[in-house]
This record gives sequence, structure tokens and C-alpha cells, in this order.
Amino acid sequence: MHQKIKHRIQFPKDKFYNLEQDETYFYLQRAGQPRKKIRFHDYGEIYRVQGLYEQLFYDRLKCQSPSKVTAILQSALDQSEENLSELRVLDLGAGNGMMGEELKKHGVSRLVGVDIIQEAHDATIRDRPDLYDAYYVEDFTNLNDDIREEITAWQCDCMTTVAALGFGDIPPGAFIEAFNIIDSKGWVAFNIKETFMDQSDESGFSKLIRELIFSEYLRVYRIERYRHRLSIEGQPLYYYAVAGRKRSDVPLDFMRAKAIS
Repeated sequence: MHQKIKHRIQFPKDKFYNLEQDETYFYLQRAGQPRKKIRFHDYGEIYRVQGLYEQLFYDRLKCQSPSKVTAILQSALDQSEENLSELRVLDLGAGNGMMGEELKKHGVSRLVGVDIIQEAHDATIRDRPDLYDAYYVEDFTNLNDDIREEITAWQCDCMTTVAALGFGDIPPGAFIEAFNIIDSKGWVAFNIKETFMDQSDESGFSKLIRELIFSEYLRVYRIERYRHRLSIEGQPLYYYAVAGRKRSDVPLDFMRAKAIS
């Protein structure tokens, strides 16, 4: 485990904040360097600085999504009398391994990480080198057959994705690709911003999740609203944690038929 490093993080002082969650930013002050403005969703930039992600989202803003989504998954498994420790998990949008670390506390059998940015992989290797059995840097909207076959060979029977959905970080097509890679009766656990559940939200991922929850492809076991983290003003940001069981692959024309892009 990496040594704790204390960074100088400054939030904007004025309360103009009508910015969307993915437009929020902070300032990083490092010794001998000019103050740097970094957006919350500039993950590559954040991951390059050891310990910055943890200090920003977990220490300062009290993010609790990995533990909450893991607890929701455990609750779903309890209904089927299955064990979390026996699962082979595909962690989509794995980042620097925060969700993976939570899953490993429960002794999951296999843990395979996937992220689209190299900095996420590099941060994981730097800070949590033995966490994942394998970690792929891949674009799941454009996965070649060899890599798909290699990931499928891990025989994952669970997919998790935490705090990476709905802002364009993981497109709908990438989520479906991962969903279809896991076992035909595999488990799925993820979180999503509460507003993405509103019918008025016409974004692709919002529509996908609503359609999937009410489809024949996923049986939902548990949905819970909870505080994901605080905003920089100290206000709670609420998400839904969702856990369920896959019933079958989602057909290729599902998104087209539902006008999801």
C-alpha cells in the first residue's frame, strides 16, 4: 500500500457554483510549482499525482460509493445464498483500484480491472500492485476479438462499476459490452447519479439504465439511494446503488431499438 502523501488542495472560494458535477474543479499547489487548476473529471491528471485522488474524493469529500456498492452486492447475494468470496469480478472503470480494494477485503476469487486511460492502470500498479489478477487498458466501445476472448477467458460472473457512469466516462455501448462478457447468470452492481433515473434525463446512459432495469435482461435485487459524497460546498450528492442478476446477454440492436446513443 502506498505511503500517505498530503497535498495542498484548494476549492474555489466564491459560491458561484452552478457548474455540473463533471465541470467542478479544484486547485493543486505543489512545492516550487505554479498553482494548477484541475477538473474533477480530469482523471488522468489526478491519477498521475500519488494519493491525490484518495485525498480529494475520500478524505475531503467523504466518498463512500465503493463500500456502499459492495454492501448492495452482498445484500443481493444474500438473497440467493451465494458468497461474494466466490465471485470472479470484472471491475469496469476500475480507475486506481478503490472499488477493487473494497472487493478484495471480501476475498473475491478473481479480480479483473478495465479502464480506458493508461494513467489509471499506472496508478494502480504504483499504489496497489498486487490488487488485480489482470488489468486491461481498453476502449470497450471498440474491443477487438482477441482481447474480448482473453477477457472472456477469465470467466467473470460479476461486473461492478462505481462512480464512472453517466458523465461520458463510460458510454452505454461499453457498459453493454462488459455486461455481455460476464456469465449469462452473472451478478451486476453499479451506482448512478440520482437525476439519471428521472424520465426527463434524455442522456444515453440514463435511458440505458432505465430501459435495462425494466428489461428481461436484468433482474434487479436491490436499489438504494445513498450519499455518494459531498460537493465542494459541503452539500450531499445522492446516487442510487443498484445490484441485480443478469438473465441473458443484451442483443446488439437493443440500444438502437430504444434510441440510445
